[in-house]
Amino acid sequence: MENLGFVLVCIASIAGLVILAWLFEKFVCKDSKPFSSTHYISYTAMFACMAGVLMLIEIPLFFAPGFYKLDLSELPVLICTFYLGPVAGVAAEALKVLVKLVLKGTTTAFVGDFANFVVGCSFVLPASVIYHAKPGKKSALLGMAIGTIILTCFGSFLNAVYMIPKFSQLFGLPIDAIVAMGSAVNGAINSVSTLVLFAVVPFNLLKGTLVSFVTFLLYKRISPILHKNDARKLQKKITKEL
Repeated sequence: MENLGFVLVCIASIAGLVILAWLFEKFVCKDSKPFSSTHYISYTAMFACMAGVLMLIEIPLFFAPGFYKLDLSELPVLICTFYLGPVAGVAAEALKVLVKLVLKGTTTAFVGDFANFVVGCSFVLPASVIYHAKPGKKSALLGMAIGTIILTCFGSFLNAVYMIPKFSQLFGLPIDAIVAMGSAVNGAINSVSTLVLFAVVPFNLLKGTLVSFVTFLLYKRISPILHKNDARKLQKKITKEL
């Protein structure tokens, strides 16, 4: 029953985030483009596959215990959601985790994978909505900044109230033992709250900032290529209709 409940929570969360993204896309975003379903699906899948592969490359951090490792899998997802919109971003987040599970499997009984999806959406969805509400360099920077803040707050809260207790339950480790892993790298960590404050908060802040910076550098170079192809395909579509 507990496993069934977890599966239902995962399905409901994915469905809820897709619906939320669709509502934002329909009523808030101002630059929707007439992409064909083939174009939309193929590009979403392409960015999701890139993200799934990047999810396998994990970088340990000196200020956090070993089970917190940085990856840049949100980078292709953020580019995808800037290009195609909020719904594509949420879909790419879900597909990214699926690709990672196919390639590597899970070491956290799917709990960490689900958390990665939800926390990732807390970053890319606000960034995408703000950017598409008023497309431009300033709105992209504002969106990524707000996305980073939401990622940091939500990700840290989720770790404190759900992830750390759940990992304690899954692996049969007392929470004190998990805190002790944090104390080994930072003597100021002596409780769950200080573990979150000195490890999880800077971890999420670093991830959001780094992904935002690299996306900003890459997207303005990739965007003309993507939109040039859009114009060519749209012209072909108009020609066929005529």
